[in-house]
Amino acid sequence: MTENAHSSDAESQLPFVAPCRQLPALAPLGWVRKGWADLRAAPRQSLAYGTIVVLLSWLLAYITVRFGGYWELLALVSGFIFVAPVLAVGTYAISEQLERGERPSLRRCLFEERRAFGNLMVFALMLMVVFLVWARAGSAIHVFFPLDQTSPDWRGYVPFFGIGSAVGSIFAVVVFAAGAFSLPMLVDRRADSVTAVVTSINAVLRNKPAMAVWAALIVLAVAPGFAVLFLGRARGANLALVMLLLGITLPLIGHATWHGYRATIDASAWPKESD
Repeated sequence: MTENAHSSDAESQLPFVAPCRQLPALAPLGWVRKGWADLRAAPRQSLAYGTIVVLLSWLLAYITVRFGGYWELLALVSGFIFVAPVLAVGTYAISEQLERGERPSLRRCLFEERRAFGNLMVFALMLMVVFLVWARAGSAIHVFFPLDQTSPDWRGYVPFFGIGSAVGSIFAVVVFAAGAFSLPMLVDRRADSVTAVVTSINAVLRNKPAMAVWAALIVLAVAPGFAVLFLGRARGANLALVMLLLGITLPLIGHATWHGYRATIDASAWPKESD
């Protein structure tokens, strides 16, 4: 009873938001270098997670093409949003084990995923709400599509693409800010999902130049895989190359995210999960 009361008092004294450090604009370049070092130190474990995410993505695309339809795509993407955060935890766990000087173990990664499952699902539910609102907003934007013209020129599409890009950017920024550092914090510390998300948003708002560079690096990391996909589709497509590129870049982003969290968030007030 005394231990439970002491634990409750300690939790009530925790701050609502973990403080963040000020970052130089090019700090994310260092995260990528450290992420690449982790990938080279644990290639088997890292590439295993990259392969799983790529295969799930291809399965999603195949089912969508095979059975077609807006609602099928919505349901599949929604389900993938629930699974993706759990898969990402594996790369954070690998980086954490390397940080402690341990040899990375897939069994340990699976344990971390199972332990953090509850908080990850709360985070995934938040993403689900944002995604559903995003999908609704996207369907509403179709009122600007120039259907009343037999052959509209590019000027007729400007309102549609302009408003659609602006609305999509707003939702993308919200999701990016919420997920930038929240998941690594949930793996590292005994914090709840709301605290982790608010901490992540606060850190992003206080480090806008660095986070803009980080967002650009993420886009550059995944762009080659999609570029090969679209170019290859026109020429008879080398899907193996696409899988190889994304299978490497996705775990690289995961490792770099862990180091970004370490460099940005001071979560020392919360007890470590390993304690």
